[in-house]
Amino acid sequence: MAEPSRELDVVVYGATGFVGKLTAHYLARAGNGARIGLAGRSPDRLTAVRDTLGPAAQDWPILVADADQPATLAAMAERTRVVISTVGPYTRYGLPLVAACAAAGTDYVDLAGEAMFVRESADLHHKQAVDTGARIVHACGFDSIPSDLSVYVLYRTARDEDAGELVGTDFVLRSFSGGFYGGTIASMTEVLRTASSDPEARRQILDPYTLSVDRPAEPDLGPQPDLPWRRGRDIAPELDGVWTAGFVMAPYNTRIVRRSNGLLGWAYGRDFRYSEYMSMGSSAAAPALAGLVTGVGNVVFGLGGRFFRLLPQQLVEKVLPKPGTGPSQTRRERGYYRTETYTTTTTGARYRATIAQQGDPGYQATSVLLGESALTLALDRDKLSDLHGVLTPAAAMGDALLARLPAAGVTIEVSRLR
Repeated sequence: MAEPSRELDVVVYGATGFVGKLTAHYLARAGNGARIGLAGRSPDRLTAVRDTLGPAAQDWPILVADADQPATLAAMAERTRVVISTVGPYTRYGLPLVAACAAAGTDYVDLAGEAMFVRESADLHHKQAVDTGARIVHACGFDSIPSDLSVYVLYRTARDEDAGELVGTDFVLRSFSGGFYGGTIASMTEVLRTASSDPEARRQILDPYTLSVDRPAEPDLGPQPDLPWRRGRDIAPELDGVWTAGFVMAPYNTRIVRRSNGLLGWAYGRDFRYSEYMSMGSSAAAPALAGLVTGVGNVVFGLGGRFFRLLPQQLVEKVLPKPGTGPSQTRRERGYYRTETYTTTTTGARYRATIAQQGDPGYQATSVLLGESALTLALDRDKLSDLHGVLTPAAAMGDALLARLPAAGVTIEVSRLR
């Protein structure tokens, strides 16, 4: 399929929002000559953002685009190779832009953490994106690149060493500093609100393969709890003494990783099992804390957000942080995360993948991951997979993104344990 000629390489849509600004600032520093534009509803606010980005960005064009005006989204998509969308909650605002990019054959990345949005995006636009050559890549922030790429690099390493397929695989958020702010909270509450009012949506959210490319073809591996509670030594001997709780974003990240396996032809393995945890440490209080965190998470997730029906909407919106807000620069820069993912293969080999990054996971680190994902799609096109459609980070750009991230400050290491 011939590459369409485009005026721009990357457009940041939602550039006046909190993560949009951070991503624009990152691209102004790390764009390496990429042709970049800023898009949103207000040209005056976009110009004000551009004025803060330094000399490299002063010639960046301003594009007016609005989710309520599909023609403006189509015009934007036709001008660029890649669109970055930071406008959420995506269930509410995201699909018109996905439609525009799929129709124009334009690649797209976002930081969505909403499983039902990804499911609807795939149902409505996967085939068209395949036909037009578009790559619609969701989950390109802290949710879910560390999860998705850690499993992908384990698969690639085991394959290269002829060590068999992956079976039991466990992601552990070993340490982090950062919080959940406006946009993240808005996406999470949107998922729970949808589940509270739509029984079919709730059923799909609880399905471990809800993002599958072919649900009937998925293996029946029995129960796969989203928020388990385990001792570290039951995950890996290297975690002896540590207690873990279910990771709050596991209900989303696990489904992205399982979709990657399906998109890659179940290359990880037909018996691939995947779970996510967060370390509660090894203190005397760690077991109780792990149980409490996991218990609360299971109650909230298991109820599918039905408690939202009992709360006045105005009260919820008043109490929760507003979209477009975020941490101070000091807190963003002091944040960090470190993940360890353990796997055992069908030959009995054991591996650990470690991914670490400086910066608040949900904002500073996410803006780097999102920006590098867009640059990978725009500038490293000869290194991408042949897949098109509604994809995951690993399936769309696994090797190319793994090669690019270390220079952006993301540490990725793999070690064989047995």
